[in-house]
Amino acid sequence: MSFQKDQKVAIIGAGLAGMSLALALHKQSIPCTIYELRDSASHLTATGALMLCPNALKVLSEIGVYERIKNQGYMFEKLEYKDENYKITDEYYLGGEKLFGYKALRVYRDILLRETLGAITERGIQVQYGRKFSKVVKEDETGVEFAFEDGSTESATLLIGADGIHSKVRQYIHPNVGPIFSGMMAITSVVHVSDLRFPEPNYHLTTSIHSKYGAFVFAPQNSSGTEILVGTQMRMPEQDQEGWRRIRQNKDELKSMFQAHMNEWPDLVQSAMEHMNPDKLSIWPYYVVPKLDTWSSPGKRVIILGDAAHAIPPTAGQGASQAFEDVYSLSLLLSKLSDKVKLDDALDFWQCYRMARVDDVLALTRKLDVKRLPTEDKAKVPEEVVWLFEPKIEEKMLKWVAEQENQ
Repeated sequence: MSFQKDQKVAIIGAGLAGMSLALALHKQSIPCTIYELRDSASHLTATGALMLCPNALKVLSEIGVYERIKNQGYMFEKLEYKDENYKITDEYYLGGEKLFGYKALRVYRDILLRETLGAITERGIQVQYGRKFSKVVKEDETGVEFAFEDGSTESATLLIGADGIHSKVRQYIHPNVGPIFSGMMAITSVVHVSDLRFPEPNYHLTTSIHSKYGAFVFAPQNSSGTEILVGTQMRMPEQDQEGWRRIRQNKDELKSMFQAHMNEWPDLVQSAMEHMNPDKLSIWPYYVVPKLDTWSSPGKRVIILGDAAHAIPPTAGQGASQAFEDVYSLSLLLSKLSDKVKLDDALDFWQCYRMARVDDVLALTRKLDVKRLPTEDKAKVPEEVVWLFEPKIEEKMLKWVAEQENQ
């Protein structure tokens, strides 16, 4: 049975991946409903900011979100790596308006969630809150029946899990696979730009300073560039859920971790440690999802994407960006299904294409983690990330569809 555009897609999770998928499907006139376990009040509760590179911003532009957020975040093009004497050792371009049409954008996560939900509401896409997914009851060629923890059931032609790194939908496809702790944890806070002791005027704000204790990052995260995220990462034994909660709540312990070796860091870092806001201290344990051999069930009616399929460490700024690529490429293929373009074949192609992209991003992430990019001419660095920031999703999806139609 071929999937028809007038049939229903059920999306589990109203996070960034789930809501952007709903918008992408709506653009293709494919009906969908989002099921979210949280209530409407807590749904938009989120801390911190995230990095959006040109490949993500192109997707957000296509689904009507970029215009809503572009003036609410901090735009820039590159991250500078510096040594303890503030000498530039590396540069990594996260965007480029001339080359890619977009600068990189750092924006508060709650702003992005709120504006994406605003677009969802304007388009009349249904979000059902307080629906905690439990299990798949039945899957066959006609679709999927699935249940919630309150015992209620729903059915759809496709069930798509966009429910994050601890995905419940993934358990149906991969019952014995769960997230793995990397052994590393980020610890961050915020500081006002006026409290920082810069070594020179017009200092580049998006910077990573390296010493024998690792890297300390400065990243503006509001439109004026006055609020700066500051932080570092460290090795940490894995904790259970309660253990991570205790660490988050113990502000004295977090402050001590954050200010470790303070007097041995350069003065700029010391000023950040001195003036950081203790109420904004936060941790981010790095979990990853093991490489999966498939993102869909054998019956091809249950699919996972985003962090449910491939949680990506933050080094390359591609976690959310790859989720957006997932949803846009999948929505394009679903919109082209026909007697010649079969769902099973489309999903096989989509998975191969997306898995290869994610593998390349993970390789770049490892390169940045281990040795950073080598110092090169300014003009050459952006050329090395063209493959990343210009994925040409629509061109590749439509080329494959044309091949199927011409067979």
